[in-house]
Amino acid sequence: IPAGLPAGQGGRARACGRRPRGRFLVILLDDSGLRIGEALGLRRSDMPLLPDSRSLGCTTLGAHVHVRHRANPNGALAKSPHPRTVPASDAVLGSYADYQHERAETLGQEGNDMVFVNLYHEPLGAPMGYRAAKRFFDRLAGQCGFPVRPHMMRHSAATNWVRAGVDLDVVQALLGHASLTSTTVYLHARDQDKRAAVESVAAGRAYR
Repeated sequence: IPAGLPAGQGGRARACGRRPRGRFLVILLDDSGLRIGEALGLRRSDMPLLPDSRSLGCTTLGAHVHVRHRANPNGALAKSPHPRTVPASDAVLGSYADYQHERAETLGQEGNDMVFVNLYHEPLGAPMGYRAAKRFFDRLAGQCGFPVRPHMMRHSAATNWVRAGVDLDVVQALLGHASLTSTTVYLHARDQDKRAAVESVAAGRAYR
């Protein structure tokens, strides 16, 4: 598994996304830890972003994203066969609204239910595929001046959750891992983590 984005680079990657669709894709991956295939396979119906979507038939409270394993017209595929939900951050909500405005200006109200569609080249409105996503991240890396890849953002999301004190079983559920062993791959002790551990124990001994 490749390393995540260097410290502080996640924000720069977001800023490098100059168009709403790309900015939304970066923020979604960076905040939710979704795999690129999961993101490209999203339908608009998978995104109940209201505080309470029970009127729409969804019992999960709060804005969130449904990740489902199914066949998609662009070949995108969620790796895990088990569906899951991932809460949506305010940044995801805001960038999605901007993208929807851009999409409506380009396509009107027509188009399919896929979240990510072609807006800048033919066929307009067709589902965005892996090749188009790779071209986008290649351009983004050139604009940012450092490598940016979808799985780096997933890695960073997982690492940030762990360092924020989120329990590993919650991180496992967010990432859609069947085994906790897969989640522990994202555990990397930083120099400051190791120093804090040593100093905290040393400080405790000083008061014994």
